[in-house]
Amino acid sequence: MNKLRRAINNSDLGRFRFYVQLLFFAVLIYGGYLALNLGNQLPTFACLYSDLHGGSCYLLGFQHQMVTPWPEMFGGRGIGILIGLATFVAFFVVFNKAWCGFICPLGTIQDWLSSLRSKLKIRPASYSEPVFQRLSRIKYILLALLILLPMAIGNSFFGLPKLSHDWGVPFCMICPGRTVLPLFTGDFSQLAIDLSSTTKLTLTALGMAITGLFFLGSLVKPRFFCLFCPMSALHYIFFRAGLLRLTKDGAKCTRCGNCYRACDVGIRAIADDLESTNIVKDDCMMCGKCIEVCPEDGCLRVKFLNLPVYESSAEGFFTRMERKNNGK
Repeated sequence: MNKLRRAINNSDLGRFRFYVQLLFFAVLIYGGYLALNLGNQLPTFACLYSDLHGGSCYLLGFQHQMVTPWPEMFGGRGIGILIGLATFVAFFVVFNKAWCGFICPLGTIQDWLSSLRSKLKIRPASYSEPVFQRLSRIKYILLALLILLPMAIGNSFFGLPKLSHDWGVPFCMICPGRTVLPLFTGDFSQLAIDLSSTTKLTLTALGMAITGLFFLGSLVKPRFFCLFCPMSALHYIFFRAGLLRLTKDGAKCTRCGNCYRACDVGIRAIADDLESTNIVKDDCMMCGKCIEVCPEDGCLRVKFLNLPVYESSAEGFFTRMERKNNGK
C-alpha cells in the first residue's frame, strides 16, 4: 500500500489531468454520437446549443425555471426547481470544484490556448491583488443577473412592468460556451447576431464580443474566463459539502510561494493562509498544480471522504522537476 501511495504521489498529475480533460471533452461534446447523456443539471459548461452534446449545463434549465411566477414557485413547479437544484448539488458534491479543473470543456479549451501561448513564447499577464479581487466579484453579479432577469419575466418587481421573454436565458446569450462549443461539431450557426428584437440583438452582439475576449484573454492569461464564470460562483456556495477536498497543514508550510506561482488564477491565499484546513478558495479549480510544486511532505493534500488521494512530498517534487528538466 505504501508503494502504491508513493507511486501516486510521485506521478505527473498534470498528464493525468490532460487525459481526463480529453475524455470528458469527447463525452460532453460528442456523446450524442453514442447516445450518451450525463444529464441536464451538470455543474459544468456542456451546451444544449450543440446538437451532439453528451450532457448539458445546469444554468440553461435554471434560467428557464426562474421565469416561473411567484405563486407557482410554491406549488408543483417549485418542487421541480428544487429537484433540479438537488441534482446539480449531488453532481457537484462528488467532484467539488474539480469540475472546473478536470471536466469543463471551456476550461479545457482555455488550457489549450495557454499551451499555445507557451509555445509562442508569449509571456502571461498577471493581476495585482486588488485588481484580482475586483475582477473576481463580476461572476457574482452575473449569477445574480441570470437569476433576477428571468424572474422579472414572470413577476413584477417594485411595480415595474414584466420583462419580455427575450430575456429568458440572458447568460446563455452572452456565454462563450454557446458560440465556441458547437464549433467542434462543425456548427457555426451560433456565430451570428440575432436581429429579431432589440433585446436579442443586444445580447447576441455582446455574446460575440465576449467570445472574442474569451479567445484573446485566454491567450494572454491562463483561465481568463474562469474569473468571471457564474458557474464558479454557484460552485462556491456549495463547496464545503464537497466529498473531494483540497486541504492544507499550515504547520508544514514554509511559504515558499511555489503554489501561488503555479496557480493559473493567481490565488495568493493558497500560500498565505496558514490557518484554514480546507484550502479551496473562491476561484480554485482543484487542478492540483499547487500540490505538484509543493516540496513539503503532506503539506497539501487532495482527500476524498477524508481519505488521502494525492499529496505533496519532497520526493514527488524533485521527481517531477527531474522529469521536466529531462523533457519527459
